[in-house]
This record gives sequence, C-alpha cells and structure tokens, in this order.
Amino acid sequence: MTPEPIAPVDLLVSGADHLVLSPGDELPGGWVGIRDGFVVAVGSSVDEAPPAARVLRADGCLVTPGLINTHHHMYQNLARAFAPVAAVPFDVWLATLTPLWSQLDEEAVHSSAWVGLAELALGGCTTTTDHLYIHPPGGGDLLGAEIAAAVDVGLRFHPTYGSMDITESDGGFAPDALSRDADDILATAATHIARHHDPTPGAMVRVALAPAATYLASEALLTGSAELAEQTDVRLHTHLAYADIEDDYCSVNYGRSVLDHVEACGWGSDRAWIAHGTRIDEAGAKRLQSWGTSVAHCPSSTMLAGGGMTPVHLLRDHHVPIGLGCDGSASTDTASLWLEARQALLVHRWLGGPDRFTARDALTLATLGGASCLGREGELGTLHPGAAADLVCWQLAGPAFSGALSDPVEAWLRCGPIGAHHTVVAGRMVVESGQLVHGDLDDRLAEHRRIATRFQSN
Repeated sequence: MTPEPIAPVDLLVSGADHLVLSPGDELPGGWVGIRDGFVVAVGSSVDEAPPAARVLRADGCLVTPGLINTHHHMYQNLARAFAPVAAVPFDVWLATLTPLWSQLDEEAVHSSAWVGLAELALGGCTTTTDHLYIHPPGGGDLLGAEIAAAVDVGLRFHPTYGSMDITESDGGFAPDALSRDADDILATAATHIARHHDPTPGAMVRVALAPAATYLASEALLTGSAELAEQTDVRLHTHLAYADIEDDYCSVNYGRSVLDHVEACGWGSDRAWIAHGTRIDEAGAKRLQSWGTSVAHCPSSTMLAGGGMTPVHLLRDHHVPIGLGCDGSASTDTASLWLEARQALLVHRWLGGPDRFTARDALTLATLGGASCLGREGELGTLHPGAAADLVCWQLAGPAFSGALSDPVEAWLRCGPIGAHHTVVAGRMVVESGQLVHGDLDDRLAEHRRIATRFQSN
C-alpha cells in the first residue's frame, strides 16, 4: 500500500539537536511542522518531515516551547535602576515612583511596551502579560497603545486593565490626581474587553482585569472586577500576599486577613492568578489549591526587594500552578525569562536541596505553569500537535557550552547566559539568528531614551 503523502506545512523547524515537546517529553533531535499558526506534526530526526513553504534550521539548538511571562509592568522600564530608589524599603519605593508614573501618556506607554516586548522576545518569551494599573487623567488610551505595540512586535499578549481607586486621601500611596471612581473603572474595563479580548483558540490578544492590590483598590472595585470577569469570561490578576501593608490595611479597614478579604470579594477562583505570594503559608497554600488560583513567581524582583521568596516547594506540594514573571523594570531592571528561570533554578535548589528542583522544573514554570496562570493549558507552553506554534531555538554553542554534552536542558540553564537564536510566535518569526526581525529597533530605542529622559528629569 502506498503511504499517504505528508501534507505540506507553512514552516518546518528542522535539524534540532534536542526537541522539548514539554519538559520530560523530549526527542533527541527532531523537527516541528507548523500550519496556520499551530503545531500540526512533530517528529524525531529519523522521521520523515513534511514539505514546507519555509524551512528554519535549528542545527546545534535546543528547541523548547516559547516562554511565558506572567507578571510585568513594562512602563517601568522608563526608570530602570533609578538611583533615588536603588536601596530603599518597599513603601518608600512605591511612594517615590508612583508620582513619576503620573506622567504616563499614549506615547510613553507605546514606547515602553515596544521596547519591553522586544527585550522579552530576544530572551525567548513568546507570550507576556502586562499589569498597567496607572491611567492618568488625559493620558489617553493606554491599554490600546500597548496592544498596538504588541501587534507591531509580534508577541502574543495578555494585557491587564489595571486599576486603583485608593489614593493619598484614603491612606494610599498614589497622588489623588490618579484616583478614579470604581464604577467608571469598571465601565471602561468592559469597553476594553469588548474591543480587544479574543476568546478564540490561538488568540493573540486576551484582556484580564487587574486591580493593583488590596490596599490600592476598594472593596467595591475588587468585587466589581470579579463580577465583571465572571460576566465576560476573562481572567483576574493582582498583587497578593507579598507585603505587610496588605494584612495591616485589611485588618484595620475590614477586620480580616488579606486572603479572607479577597475571598469575600469573589476572588477565590480558578479565574485568578496572583503576583508574588511570598507570604503564603501552609494554610494559604491549601486555600489557593481549593480555589484553583495560580501564582506568578518573580524571583529576581523578590530578591532585589528583599521581601521574601515565593514558597515554590510548598505550592508545588499542594499542586498550586506556578508561572514565572519578570515584574516591573524599575524593580528588576531586566526582562529575561531565561534569567528568571535560572534564578528559580538557583534559589529553589538552595532552599530545597538539589534533588527538589531541576532545570526541567524551572522550564515547567516558564512554560506549562505560565499557561496555567493565563488560562491556556494545552494551547501554550507545549509543542504537541494542536498547540499554538510558539517556540524558541536556543543555540548551545561557544565557550560557555563547551563540554556540555550529556543533558541539553540542564546545560541550557547551568551554562550561558543565553538569548534566543530564533523566536517563533504563531508560526511567524519574531527573532531570527539572534536579531529582532522588526527593523526599527534603533529608532525605537532613541525614542525611548528621549521619553525616559523627560520622565526622570521631572
């Protein structure tokens, strides 16, 4: 019997030295066939590959699913390594920088998002969220501005319409000029969801709702956001269980703990994922598990802030999904998911012992865990047929990888540093041979420098 001909594909990623379909499900060499933005076939180096309109060579490369960034504030790259807050407590950091962000407008948000997305792509990120919770009066359509940047760069984007309605007059940190009415926030959020949110498989843009924190958002805003998310079937995000101020504020104003407070406001849900969770204990982990809530772990940020560490071993023991996040550039100053994965590898081997955390565990957080945070299990974070065609080719070559012959996944994080050789999103090239495909990078960086100089001089 004559075998069925192999259907042609749009893009064939061929010649990989090692192919990770998902951590632990791997082929020692192989190829990935992509059609219409999805993975349609994979094979080992001895399997016949389909004909392709284009072949992307991955010789000498480890190929993994694209990395997923589950927490970020891209506008903050306008004040990287900002000297006045380089070594101050969190509350001083927040009170100093928030007035700076009151200058945000569409130009600043578009520029910071464009540069941030480019940086992420060069570091192997294919999907990112962003927590933009400052919307100054007269600033324009900031969410639309960063979505436009994501479309231009080519990353899959989960922006959150962030918000706060507790300012200085209410005991918060933000200037009163940034205060907004909860009803107005929710009405605007509904408009953004209707305009931008795409619930279909393979969607490039999905919107979530993200009040900034329990001490920056009123009970009405938290409750209203949970109700709107349920009505429109979008996800919820916030900073949670990461600072003393949360429990202090909730105790004084509501007579309950921060976890009791968010549960009372309708956030005890598998629709939500939280940032940091460094204060989660055994009881809190059990509660997150019962809710189905995921955690965005930002190791570099929490280490720089000196505010504790997300209890990854505890959360894993309770089967709480965990993703990785860069967090804002003003606190982390870099946006590399590879770096966050390496930081996770180091810190959790240090905390739990070398037998409790491996490079594959870190890769799981950066891929499958990220997909869980964003509600896209089975679609992102894997290269099995039917998944979105988001992948990264990592070239394990040069002096840093000399002698690294026995396990390419361990070598990927133990050696380096490393950036993406190729980054593919929805079957389209975003980074090729280590260079951003979009040819406008130098001009964008010059624009960003001009805006950052204006911000920091005011």
